[in-house]
Amino acid sequence: MRVVPVCALLPLLLTLSHACPKECTCNSNTKVVDCRGRGLYDIPRRLHPDTQELYLQDNRIRGLGSMAFRDIPLVRILDLSNNSITSISPTALLGLRTLQRLSLAHNSLRELDKRLLGPIRSLSHLDLSHNSLWGLHGAMGESLRNLSHLGLAHNRLTRLDRSLLENLGHLDSLTLRGNPWRCDCQLIGLKLWLETYLFKGGVVDEVLCSQPAEMRDRDLQKIPYQLFHACMTTSYHYLFANIHHLESERLLRGHTHGNHVHPSSHTLHVPMAIGEGFGGGVGGGGGGGSMPECEPKQKQRPVNLRHAIATVIITGVVCGIVCLMMLAAAVYGCAYAAIMAKYQRELKKNEELAAAQGADHATADEKEPLENAIA
Repeated sequence: MRVVPVCALLPLLLTLSHACPKECTCNSNTKVVDCRGRGLYDIPRRLHPDTQELYLQDNRIRGLGSMAFRDIPLVRILDLSNNSITSISPTALLGLRTLQRLSLAHNSLRELDKRLLGPIRSLSHLDLSHNSLWGLHGAMGESLRNLSHLGLAHNRLTRLDRSLLENLGHLDSLTLRGNPWRCDCQLIGLKLWLETYLFKGGVVDEVLCSQPAEMRDRDLQKIPYQLFHACMTTSYHYLFANIHHLESERLLRGHTHGNHVHPSSHTLHVPMAIGEGFGGGVGGGGGGGSMPECEPKQKQRPVNLRHAIATVIITGVVCGIVCLMMLAAAVYGCAYAAIMAKYQRELKKNEELAAAQGADHATADEKEPLENAIA
């Protein structure tokens, strides 16, 4: 009887150990694993390490543990939509460095840990719509730099962190409808960012205000800045936030075109009498728990800050000079009017005196012939 070497059986054993899970359908050619609608409560085991697409939507998965997908490090598309996921471990996606599309739509997520997407830099499509998210941490922005689509529709968002928005430099489409946006000073950062985003050709559905009552059902993009009257007390905070926003745009353009643009060549446009205040926490005090009430303070670049302060000082000096010129013109006008009035009074007085002297001469001429006749 012929004995087969153990080493010859190793490839067969490895193949059997990574056979297609019985709950799924696998395609070895396209490296696609389809586990949709199978009533699964957990991630299938023994997935082939070469799997590039994994579809797990329409199941009953409740949570994702640490390194839940360590068996498929090459996966590019991961669809977990329409499950019952309420919690995700911060290290659930650890090892998925080639992940490009991730869908967690139609679940019950209330928050996402800021470390969840940390190791992923290739993500281009992220769908978080139809959850119960109160907000996204600003630190997640570093992992979202290459996003082309972000779905945040139908959550419980009342505001978005500005540091997160400023990292979305490659975003093409954004969905924000169906959220209870609170249109107060906290949302001016989003309004400013949306104006730049739409100017660059981005696509967004709508941001309808839910609070306060006087702005209910109004589109944030169509609300004039003057209506944010409550922000007047923090206008300086808004000014420097806007300066930081414009500096970021300038640096982005300089990086894109490969040349340096001097900060002084950038026109600063600051709407008057508004600011980015500190009132109103995330979720209107609803209790997401993980998001701070105010935006984290941005790390200012010292050089840019000096340029910004210099711009404000120069603007103040120019305004002061203009005011002095206007004051000088007003003083000159008043002095000229006074001199002219005095001249007119003297002229009128001289005319009256001349008229009186003329009358006296006429009376004297009449009396002289009469006296001669009597003599």
